[in-house]
Order: sequence, then C-alpha cells, then structure tokens
Amino acid sequence: MKPWAILPVKEMLGVKQRLARLLSPEERIGLMQVMLRDVLAALSAAQGLAGIALVTLDPWVQALAQEHGARIITEGAREGHTGAVTSAAAVLQAEGVAGILTMPGDIPAVKTPEIEALIEAANASPAFIIAPAHDEQGSNAILMSPPNAVKLRFGEDSYLPHLAAARALGIAPQILHLPGVTMDIDHPADIARFAGMPEAQSTQTMLWLQQHAILNRLA
Repeated sequence: MKPWAILPVKEMLGVKQRLARLLSPEERIGLMQVMLRDVLAALSAAQGLAGIALVTLDPWVQALAQEHGARIITEGAREGHTGAVTSAAAVLQAEGVAGILTMPGDIPAVKTPEIEALIEAANASPAFIIAPAHDEQGSNAILMSPPNAVKLRFGEDSYLPHLAAARALGIAPQILHLPGVTMDIDHPADIARFAGMPEAQSTQTMLWLQQHAILNRLA
C-alpha cells in the first residue's frame, strides 16, 4: 500500500502568532517557510509514497510544491487543519487512493526514515498509525487506510481522542514515537527544545535560526 502524503499549509500572512513575542511578522513567515522546506525535503526522499499533496492557497507554498513535484489541492484550504486534511483525503479517495499520511509543516526535525517507518507500519487495511507530539497531546502524523478510516479532528488535545475514535471503529491503532515527528514549533520554548535535538542540527531550520540569531533571544 502506497499512501499519498497530505500537508496542509495555511496562507503565510499572520502565521505562528504564538511566536509573536520572539519573532517579527516577517521572521515568523521566514521560519514557517524554512520549516516547510525541511518537511518537504524529508517527504520527497521517502520511499513508499504514491505522491505528495499540499493543501494551500498561498502562492509561495504553491511554488514550493511545484519545486518538489508535489500536487496542489485547494479544496478545504481555508477550513482549518482538520478541514484541509479531510477535504484532500476525500479528493484522493474519490481517485482510488488506498491510504493517506498527513503531517503538519512545522516539524522540521522529521527525518525520511521516520516517514518510511510510518509507511511500513501499515501492513493491512483498515489501518491507523499515529505519531504523537512530544507532549502526547497533539497528533503530529497520522497514516490511515482507507483515507476515511477514522474521522479526524486535529487540535492541541487530539491524540487521545484519535486513539479512541479508531478503537470505537474496531481499529487497533499503532503508536510510533518518532523524535523528529514529535517536535512541532509553536511556542518559544519549542524553539529551545528543537535546538537541543540531535535531529535538528542538520536542518535548514537550525541554520536559519543561527543566521538570524534567534537562539540568543531565548537566553
């Protein structure tokens, strides 16, 4: 089973508001853009994906998608994270896609082997594989087959509800703890935690943080 990857990305203007005390609006956009580059690089190198789809209306993100040979889906792009993933999954399922893998664009420490581990875990259908955030509250990666196997509802407290939703349908969820996938960047403390990770050191995001002296502001 070769799933399609779905990456929902809202428009850049006003991104990462919870980093406003640390970063200017222009810096928040720059950080989001470089994080997206890291995530897309990891996805593009992964074996076992049928394709990559970005759900977005942002022109810069659409250009980045084209650089990586990714598909652009606009349905649901302004309906929040859940709406974007659900809409894209419906589009792909109507085309006969067997499964989907979805993750956010703000997990720049993600590594290609972690993506491949998620894919390899789906050895039957129905399947529901989840990699939680570092706080075990958010759902940072979900692979499921078929694409509508479980009703998704993303948010800061989505991990346990997603497990419960799968179990309620008789699907035993598989849980993978993947260091690079766990680290989403939403708060200043997340930047500090990210900077201390071995997985972060070779990323474009780490280089960007160093070039802009962002880590010095955390002291």
